[in-house]
Amino acid sequence: MQLTSQIPLDEVDNIVDSYDADKQYLIQILQDITSEYNYLPEQCLRRVSKRLDVPLSEVLEVATFYKAFSLKPRGKHLIHVCLGTACHVRGVPQILDRIERTLNIKAGQTSDDLMFTLETVNCVGACALGPVIVIDGQYHGQMTQTKVTKLLEKYTSARRGKDETDKS
Repeated sequence: MQLTSQIPLDEVDNIVDSYDADKQYLIQILQDITSEYNYLPEQCLRRVSKRLDVPLSEVLEVATFYKAFSLKPRGKHLIHVCLGTACHVRGVPQILDRIERTLNIKAGQTSDDLMFTLETVNCVGACALGPVIVIDGQYHGQMTQTKVTKLLEKYTSARRGKDETDKS
């Protein structure tokens, strides 16, 4: 783990306090920290370890066991691409390639502007809708290269509009 930037730990303390600093709620505490920071910063994990009186190794064991947690910064928008058999035979490899080229990242990476994280999953359980991608928990089925390009444009154009508003 790398120490990126100093993170104020008041919010971590508030989260831990909301669970009465009870170590049985470690997973929920880590979920709340992930909601706050979009990943689990090292400083936060160290603080949780200290506040719960749990070895850091135990906190890291939980943080690395569950795929819902990340020790690296994730993008604002989390994209999951289903690689299950039904999606695969319906063309998901080309859709994944289109996403990677559009966002200039590979599966498992986060864009430099921290707007997108692209991940692949074995199955999202929506085979009848394949090929399926999930963005921020919202399922998008029967994807094509054209549909996925238009869908990504909505997210990138919304960001560009916000950037232009911020400059004025």
